[in-house]
Amino acid sequence: MQVKRYNDHASFFKALFHGRVQKLSIDGGFTCPNRDGTKGTGGCSFCNNRSFNPDYCRAAASIAAQIEEGKAFFAAKYAGQKYLAYFQTYSNTYASLDTLRARYAEALACPGIVGLVVATRPDTVPDAVLDLLEELAREHYVCVEYGVESANDEVLRGVNRCHTFAESEDAIRRTAGRGIRIGAHLIFGLPGETRESMLAGAVRLCDLPIDVLKLHQLQIIRGTRLAEEYLAAPERFRLYAMEEYLDFVADVIERIRPEVCLERFVNQSPDEYLVAPKWGVKNFEFVAKLDRRLEERDTWQGKLRGAPRPGGVF
Repeated sequence: MQVKRYNDHASFFKALFHGRVQKLSIDGGFTCPNRDGTKGTGGCSFCNNRSFNPDYCRAAASIAAQIEEGKAFFAAKYAGQKYLAYFQTYSNTYASLDTLRARYAEALACPGIVGLVVATRPDTVPDAVLDLLEELAREHYVCVEYGVESANDEVLRGVNRCHTFAESEDAIRRTAGRGIRIGAHLIFGLPGETRESMLAGAVRLCDLPIDVLKLHQLQIIRGTRLAEEYLAAPERFRLYAMEEYLDFVADVIERIRPEVCLERFVNQSPDEYLVAPKWGVKNFEFVAKLDRRLEERDTWQGKLRGAPRPGGVF
């Protein structure tokens, strides 16, 4: 049997749900504390939500309508699959409990929806929100996806995150043990990072009780403050060439806990939004290249911390 050299999240999903599962992006109409003035304004300097929202994901439509449109889009490609409602846009725990309960319930009531994935910031999850998600997780698959982005507080300040890594650590530890699957997201290449700080940060994050890790390279997106900074002083930025990034991701993989599922390695912004870097590869093409690079290096997840080679045939 052919197996991956890392803990593949897609394989976990297939085993859990006995078939293919598709995440449907939803705009729940939320905002963020670094947008509404609570902590800051303008949002993260790298963020333009229009660059990753599919056409059917529009807050003007109801959650149920977005889900039905998303299901129609994917049904043409795949038959008989199940769906997760992916609250993706902005901070999806940043509202009153009544509002959150109503919006999550609307999604879960839609036919074919088997669970929730809730993307949010680590500073917008009071215990009462975690209690609600824990309650829902007794009946459904629930994953909270924390935007950690970096373990370097100076870097986080530079991109206007308005939270610290300590807050990420606290949120992850408070979420653990509640039956909620915990995801975390990192961006590699933010201004002020070094290779050493990014590697150390990835290891530090994965040593926390997370279940899923999502990675992507820094992309400079039109309509963001980061794009303005890049065009004014590109020498301040360390943008990866694809081959170099492949090796860096392999470096990360061989240093992190083998139990952590790896869901994503790259971002794919539409051409009309992307300033740099322009690699011209799709996610599945990058994954194929990464599989070959790991084979060439004869390495695997957790190798440098003594993890055994995964079972099966490479």
